Amino acid sequence: MAARGRRQFKPQPGFQAQQDQKEGVHASILKQARKSGQLNLSGRSLTSIPDKVWRINIDVPEEGKTVSMDDADDRWWEQTDLTKLILASNWLTELSEDIVNLPALTVLDVHDNRLESLPKAVGTLQNLQKLDVSRNKLTELPECVGQIKSLKSLHVEYNKLRQMPADIGDLLFLEDLDMSNNELTSLPGSMGGLSKIIKLNVSNNKLKSLPGELATMNALRQIDANHNEISSLPPELGTLLHLEQLYLRHNKLTHLPVLKDCSSLKELHLGNNQMTDITAEHIQHLPAISVLDLRDNKIGMLPDEIAQLQSLERLDVTNNDLAGLPYHLGTVASLKSIVVDGNPMRSIRRDIIMRGTQEIKKYLRSRIEEPLDMPAASTNGVQSNKGQSGVIGGTSDGVNAHDVMQMKSLDYSNKKCNQVPDEVWKLAERGEITSINLSKNCFTDLPQGIMLVSDYLKELNLGFNKLTSLHSDIGLYFKLTTVDLRNNQLTDLPSEMSSLESFPSILFSNFRLTKLPAVPVYIKPKLEILFANLITKIETIDPQGMKQLASLATLDLQNNNIGQVPPELGLCKQIKSLQLSGNAFRIPRPAILAKGTNATLEFLRSRIAE
Repeated sequence: MAARGRRQFKPQPGFQAQQDQKEGVHASILKQARKSGQLNLSGRSLTSIPDKVWRINIDVPEEGKTVSMDDADDRWWEQTDLTKLILASNWLTELSEDIVNLPALTVLDVHDNRLESLPKAVGTLQNLQKLDVSRNKLTELPECVGQIKSLKSLHVEYNKLRQMPADIGDLLFLEDLDMSNNELTSLPGSMGGLSKIIKLNVSNNKLKSLPGELATMNALRQIDANHNEISSLPPELGTLLHLEQLYLRHNKLTHLPVLKDCSSLKELHLGNNQMTDITAEHIQHLPAISVLDLRDNKIGMLPDEIAQLQSLERLDVTNNDLAGLPYHLGTVASLKSIVVDGNPMRSIRRDIIMRGTQEIKKYLRSRIEEPLDMPAASTNGVQSNKGQSGVIGGTSDGVNAHDVMQMKSLDYSNKKCNQVPDEVWKLAERGEITSINLSKNCFTDLPQGIMLVSDYLKELNLGFNKLTSLHSDIGLYFKLTTVDLRNNQLTDLPSEMSSLESFPSILFSNFRLTKLPAVPVYIKPKLEILFANLITKIETIDPQGMKQLASLATLDLQNNNIGQVPPELGLCKQIKSLQLSGNAFRIPRPAILAKGTNATLEFLRSRIAE
């Protein structure tokens, strides 16, 4: 009878497995959680959380009812309180108030579910430091969240929040707050009490302004307010001493307040607004700026003082009303990228612009009047010293090591070579080079050794070579933003380029193509500039493919064999600069093209019904 009784007490293994599967949580997982204090139940298609999870710190586990006191491995009474609970990527519609039984939680992650509300008991979790409820269906954030005094990170992005509770300002230890991709129309002034906030993301909402109380958030280093409806900024924004990155793209700004005390600001993104000027006073208070994004505005002139920004690395003024650039901008040694397409440039020829940043800088320097009393021997002396001690790679084809390291740029163009010396690549690797110019050489593919800088490379110029194919390794250059492939013998591009997610610019001309390559062009929503002029066999335009390029602002298809311009191209309203001259089509007529991009697109739209 005793033996039969024991068989009845312990369920068969098959039955136990089915029961655990039904509840979605295996007993062994809970057992491990009692030891580690961490429980990860993400991606299990759970519609509800079993009660035994909420009572993991209270109930005696089944194995504890039969375990020997001498078994050191199963001393459940010595368990660790649960500190980390991950319930992400399930189908949860609610959380139980029984979460109050887990007071030791420091991390609660329920992102990517279907939650429409949060239990009030969340406010009792006084040890909680990280709360992630992003990608749910929350329409409001309960006031109980403001009671979690130890909270350092709060993520509520991708919900349906229309406002934030006033007591959000009570979270005095909060460092990271992400409210992006909601339906917020304003921010509570109480947020000014968040004096330890380092990173604030309010992008993709419906904000009309930012509160002046942001000025008291002294620890702020990054503000992302992209894609809102902000028409003005509070002047107090200029008092943020530690601010390093400010994102304000795709708003309705017409004016920027002078950021008087933002001496630490490194990146300022003002693209896609309605600004008409940037003044000398703005510039003089931005000594540390390295990225200045002014694209898609209405700026008519840049102040000469912009040449004083000795840390400036990237300047984007695409699609403005600039007729020229300050000549002394060419002397800024740190400047690695100037993007100026889509401007009515009269002082700089288009062929110079097409050659890229270094040629633009060279041209600007050539326009500066040299002082008459400059001793010629001084210049020769410097060059002589470089030749003696700084040249790497030989006397005729070498590069100056000092210049390469300082500029983070390698210019190995016009050498008529098909390989680069190993010592030059090693120098580029040590200097973490971000820009390489290999144009006007004899390369037939990516040169060996370039992989040494794949982790840093942002700009690559392979124009005017003899490329017949492009190695698939190009897909490993994840930081690459601009590639120049003009005047080669390529017939296609490798599919691996689809991994380059941050491509804003690609230049390819004199290809032997009859249509634009589908990869990477039509799968790049971030592509902003596309030069495909002088592709002598291009015959058709795919308007549907162009429409998928939501960020495409510049499209140059000049001097091809395009026989017909599809009217549907007029629906691509994101295009600000469209160049179609030098093709075989008769409609639109040259008189229409001469009126500019807006007139051409409007004409094409008018022909859709016909």
